[in-house]
Amino acid sequence: MRAVWVRGQVRSWKRRSGFDKIDLYTRGSLHFLVWMALVCPVLMSVAQPVRHSGAPVALIAATVLAAVAQGCCSVPLVGGALDSYLGRRTLGPPLPALGAVLMLAHTAGLLALGAYAGPEEFPELPLSLAAATLPFTASLVLLAPVRVSAVALPLVAAGVSGGASLAGASGSLVLQTFVGVCFGTGMFACTMRISAWSLDVMAKLRDAQDVETRLAVAEERLRFGRDMHDVLGRNLAVIALKSELAVELAQRGKPTAMDQMVEVQRIARTSQQEVRDVVRGYREADLGTELLGAQGVLRAAGIECAVDGTGGKQLPAAVQSALGWAVREAATNVLRHGDPQRCTIRLETARDGVRLVVENDGVNPGAAALPGGGSGLHGLRERLAAVGGSLEAGPAGDGLFHLTAEVPLPSPRKTAPSPLENR
Repeated sequence: MRAVWVRGQVRSWKRRSGFDKIDLYTRGSLHFLVWMALVCPVLMSVAQPVRHSGAPVALIAATVLAAVAQGCCSVPLVGGALDSYLGRRTLGPPLPALGAVLMLAHTAGLLALGAYAGPEEFPELPLSLAAATLPFTASLVLLAPVRVSAVALPLVAAGVSGGASLAGASGSLVLQTFVGVCFGTGMFACTMRISAWSLDVMAKLRDAQDVETRLAVAEERLRFGRDMHDVLGRNLAVIALKSELAVELAQRGKPTAMDQMVEVQRIARTSQQEVRDVVRGYREADLGTELLGAQGVLRAAGIECAVDGTGGKQLPAAVQSALGWAVREAATNVLRHGDPQRCTIRLETARDGVRLVVENDGVNPGAAALPGGGSGLHGLRERLAAVGGSLEAGPAGDGLFHLTAEVPLPSPRKTAPSPLENR
């Protein structure tokens, strides 16, 4: 049975997260220190000087029971104070008040036993009194601000040493009691505060990691939605235009309506494949392919399209991908907004950067009044910003609309001349 219990505890420990393990270890350590501190006054209460002092058995038993009750109260008290410090729940006043009463009862019992035994015959009295105050002061430093604790702990030590003086202790013993209580409670208070602070920092780090994970998921969803918009926006616009054209041709009895519907079917199948590629995460926009695709789609929609400059094959892959998405978004906007008749796409490459300019006419005044609006251009700015680029989009007058994407290129590194060249 013991082996089964041990294996169960080991499995339970392994299932805990790293923070839960540290939390359990910290709480267990603090409770262990409190109980170990209470062992000292319990042992001193039944020590030989006390037993031979003529102290009533009832007083000895009451002091021991007060120590045990104080230890039992310290378990929820310290745990609740730690939870209150971490902001998990609020600890009400009844439990701290009970801890204070038990501390007073325990210290009063120890002082009475010291009076029976004689303070000089009971040198362990300062240590016992310091240990008796630890459970309450340990929770006090977590419940009260640092300034209040810094004032309260010396007051507790002064009260205990004053009680020792009333019990007949000499001045040196009273001073020892004051110093011992101040040192013991101060050291234990620092231990409690540092342990709680470390646990609080780890809890905040865990919460920050959870927030980071949620933000990463949200960012991935936004990226996926942006990709779906970029992939399907243009194709759906072309499908809508060609479907309208096929309906008009069919109403006129023209056989070319069949050709338009075949083209719609081809674009729909292409869109299906592109959606699969986006879902799998394998799709990257190629600049050359997007330039040819934009030209073909715009011409199929009855828009005259001229592409000037196709020398983008030497560009870095990341720059090609960003500019490819810019071409796709620009073609989508040309199809969606206004009634364009012509469109010009220019790719200008220089040593320090590359510029993509898309210009079209027939801009709808309502759409032209919102330059840079829409999720498509916003997502495109994010893509260009990832490679250090920028985007400008807006009306240029005379019913024209300009979209300019600029991406800087890294300057070529100059290679140092070889020793043979120097010769």
